Amino acid sequence: MTCQRQALTACVAAWLTLGIAATASADYVTYWNEIADNTSIFAGGPSIRARILAITQLAVHDALNSIEPRYESYTGVPAANAGASPEAAVAAATYQVLAHTVATQETVVRAFYDQWIAGLPACPTAHPACVDDGIAAGEAAANAMLALRANDGSATPHLPYTLAPGPGVFQPTPPLLLAPQFAGVAHFTPFVLNSGSQFRADPSEIFDLTGEAYTRDYKEVKRVGAAGAEAAGDRTPDQSAIARFWPGGGSNFNAVTRVIVAGRGLDPWQHAQLFALGNMAFADSSIAVFDTKYTYNFWRPITAIRAADTDGNPDTVADPLWLSYIITPPYPDYTCGLTTNTGAAVEVLRRYFGTDDLPYTFTAAGVTRSFSNLSQAEAEAVDARVFGGIHFRTGCEQGIRMGEQVGRFVVQHALEPVKKAKKKD
Repeated sequence: MTCQRQALTACVAAWLTLGIAATASADYVTYWNEIADNTSIFAGGPSIRARILAITQLAVHDALNSIEPRYESYTGVPAANAGASPEAAVAAATYQVLAHTVATQETVVRAFYDQWIAGLPACPTAHPACVDDGIAAGEAAANAMLALRANDGSATPHLPYTLAPGPGVFQPTPPLLLAPQFAGVAHFTPFVLNSGSQFRADPSEIFDLTGEAYTRDYKEVKRVGAAGAEAAGDRTPDQSAIARFWPGGGSNFNAVTRVIVAGRGLDPWQHAQLFALGNMAFADSSIAVFDTKYTYNFWRPITAIRAADTDGNPDTVADPLWLSYIITPPYPDYTCGLTTNTGAAVEVLRRYFGTDDLPYTFTAAGVTRSFSNLSQAEAEAVDARVFGGIHFRTGCEQGIRMGEQVGRFVVQHALEPVKKAKKKD
């Protein structure tokens, strides 16, 4: 055990330098969800993380339900041997997926896994192989999920971007001027949606660069979203904190859900179903938002403000040196990814618990925010992107609506209770 603890200390050094660690959780499902959440940070952008977390949580869900079938299986994995350990199954499912999808962190996760398995209680006499059987159940579910997603389009998350500059057309943004990214996410196979374009947002009124809606959004983000807006008195310190909070982790479905479920008395199967539904919705909303973004290719505020003398609108005054408070991500504006993901995640929570009144407090990027209900959190996510200077408000509001559509569809079409599913036969 001492040797394992020493190995664990060495392996998690990289995590700890980022302030990441697995903490005590309500049960083994939330514990391993936290490990998966922390591990996925090393995989790439939010949409890449979303795919990995959805695969992981579906493997966990199906591993548990192969031991005791309470909800519909996603993979159809066979039933586990009688007496298989659920604790071993969840650990094995998580480890197996992460070892394949975030290979750079395999040693770290393996250390957690080895210590976990070694610390499980002895098997009862009636089921002497309970741990081995649990491991087998977890590995079977993980392998089934990995096989399902083997050719899902994720090998090509980025595609060439060839659109020439012009009024309203997205282009690489200062100061980094990175090439546009994640266009290929639009072509990933969804987990539940029929296609990435199923809930594609309609063309927006802000696409009319001389119209009232665009002028309103332009003036707002130029004023409150500028790098120096707080010093100029155009953005309050609290608004600046909101802008930092959300990209710093405020939209992390898994971390927020772990806070919300604490003390609610849900059992591991319920936690597994909730995390699987939420992560599928988050992943599918990522596919949906990049489908919309790269359908319309609408420019970001920093490009619009610097090139306002080309938009044909006499009410938009150009500022060729304008900088946003938060660095603009390298993909188009409409719709907003953060708010689309937030809308999807919130809708799953809202429908799972049957209420919008789920108060929570969360800390991200050194900022602590408290919300009395989920709608308040959604509204603040919209504000955050405007205060950060990286989105027009209309695209953020539309993102919430599109995300909620995705979340509703996922809850209505996946992982139903077994009894409810049997009524359809």
